[in-house]
Amino acid sequence: MTYVQQPAGENRPLRLGLIGAGWIGAFHAESVARRLPDARLDAVADPAFAAAEALSGRLGVARITADPADVIDDPNIDAVLVASPARFHSGLIAAAARAGKDVFCEKPGGRTVEELDEALAAADAAGVHVQFGFNRRFAADFAAARKLIDDGAVGTPQLLRSLTRDPGTASGLASPERIAPGTIFLETLIHDFDTLNWLNPGAVPLKVHAVADALVAPDAKAGGLLDTAVVTVTYSNGAIAVAEANFNALYGYDVRGEVFGSAGMVTAGGPQASNAVSYTAAGIASDTVRRNIDLFHDAYTAELARFVELAAARRAGRVDRGAPAPGGTDARNALAVALAAIRSHETGLPVDVSAVAHLEAAEPELQLTGPEFTGPQLAGLQPAGPGA
Repeated sequence: MTYVQQPAGENRPLRLGLIGAGWIGAFHAESVARRLPDARLDAVADPAFAAAEALSGRLGVARITADPADVIDDPNIDAVLVASPARFHSGLIAAAARAGKDVFCEKPGGRTVEELDEALAAADAAGVHVQFGFNRRFAADFAAARKLIDDGAVGTPQLLRSLTRDPGTASGLASPERIAPGTIFLETLIHDFDTLNWLNPGAVPLKVHAVADALVAPDAKAGGLLDTAVVTVTYSNGAIAVAEANFNALYGYDVRGEVFGSAGMVTAGGPQASNAVSYTAAGIASDTVRRNIDLFHDAYTAELARFVELAAARRAGRVDRGAPAPGGTDARNALAVALAAIRSHETGLPVDVSAVAHLEAAEPELQLTGPEFTGPQLAGLQPAGPGA
């Protein structure tokens, strides 16, 4: 039999370059290599060259470098995944944007609003797509909760809650002195701040009050460690939210969200590894998740898949009509809350978010329709505007 020659396909995999071969960078690389058929990992960069070398060897990536500029300036790379330490994020976003590359960046987008704004301005000028790694939006249960909110299941949001409890051990934190000051706000709770913003669509955070301490490793407090925190956020629609974090949950990795409103409540998340529960003489028990890449395995993959879709659409000049991905406004709003929380902890006082940055809502206000959301009896429950 003679082969039939099929015409070459117009679509080719999006060629990605990874900057940062650490814990989360390695997992993103694995997601691209093994779970995203529409993308291909073509290069890995990390100043710790041995890490880049080991990762590329494991995944069969031919090109590795110690210099991120090699990836950014490579004309054969379409888009860049930034998984470096946070202090490099905004600079790498800006450099990649100027090179015409779409960018997926882990959180936070910067250490200050000013440096993030510079990066976003560079992206706007270049017309590239920038997406940030707020993975909870892509977790099935959190996405279902948001859809219920959009459908009016909770009415007007009034009370919100988001928590992150990192898995721990009875011996406590292994190297608390290596945790940089502010980490609990800028790299842990920033996920919760984005989640709260996203689950309260159209509202912007107005005031933040934070209480934090080193309760897990009190001996490290003098070095700036904070391992436990509770943050209250007041929103422009009157809703009140609470975010909390702790670095040492002995029972596993615990991430949850809750929105209570004028018509009901939705919840999402939890530490259980599955719905299987044992009932024995020792009590009731279920297995729990111990790693972020296990609890959010599918969400990490889904956020990169969405990035690949959007980057490919931009390069092809197509209009993508799918669900929006977390972009610059989302990253900026979450960062502003984190910075306000740091200032509140330092002063012991509530902080107006406007003292950190002027914020705009990332999306329109929640529109409630149907007879149960109309009439004068519910007029006082409608969301206020951003200036309220």
